Order: sequence, then C-alpha cells, then structure tokens
Amino acid sequence: MDICQEVFRAVAGNIDGFRRDEASGTFRGWLRTITRSKIADHVRRQNRQPAAIGGSDAHEQFLAIPDSDASSSVPESSDQEKAIIVKRSLDLIRPEFEDRTWQAFWRATVEGQRSGVVAEALEMKPGAVRQAKSRVLRRLREELHELLELEGCSLEEVRGS
Repeated sequence: MDICQEVFRAVAGNIDGFRRDEASGTFRGWLRTITRSKIADHVRRQNRQPAAIGGSDAHEQFLAIPDSDASSSVPESSDQEKAIIVKRSLDLIRPEFEDRTWQAFWRATVEGQRSGVVAEALEMKPGAVRQAKSRVLRRLREELHELLELEGCSLEEVRGS
C-alpha cells in the first residue's frame, strides 16, 4: 500500500472526528498532520527493511515476471473511501452556497434531473440551474484538488484506482 492510500484510509476512518472550528484548525491542517504522520511511518518502515541483494541477474528475473491485473490489487473498499471523502468535501463546501443554488446543483447532478425540470421546481431559468451546477462542481474540484495536493496524489490516480 502506498502513502497516498494510507492517508486516504486514515482520513476515511477518522473523518467523523474532524470538526472545523478556529480552536482545532483547518481541514488542510488536519490533513497535513495525517499526511506527515504517514510519511514518517513509511520512512521508519523503510529504515527497518534489510538492504536488498541480487544485482542485475535478479533485476532481469523481476522484469520477466508479467504484471498482475491492476484492478485486482485495488481494495474493494477504495470506492467506499472515495465516496466518504467526496461526501465530506461536499459537507465542507455546502455553507458557501445559497440554499436554492445548492438545491439546483443537487437535483441536477446527484438526482440526475433535467435542467428544465429543476428550473421549474425552483422557479429558476434552466441556464441558472446549469450555472449553479457548474459553480458547485468547480468548488468541489478545488476542494478535492487541494486535498489531493497535500497527499501527493492526482485526480487521475484517484479516478483510476
């Protein structure tokens, strides 16, 4: 398991305990602390490992071993962990938007309703619904990008795993 996955696992396991207030700091600070701790754990584990032996003959033998199916090495819980992180990110950004904007985003994106249907229900124009959806998704991407930058991951890695 790499450091990024360890951080995700720690965040997913402890996200319920995080409270955003001035006394305990920011989400980024909390995440930075977890990330530093996991990096330190990794370095300690590496220092305890004996030095590898084998030379170029062993290296050639390792290169001859076929790659295993990447999808089988991903734990089944990784989708659940991602969903928890996205849900927590949505909870964090929710207060930044007016209720009507959030409802337009939620109905159009999560519930999959057409813009016209949402617009009629919320007494908005379909273009305003699409704009609300776009604004919230952009902010969500920013929040997730910041989170992943702290962990040394990319959105592509998360989508692919």
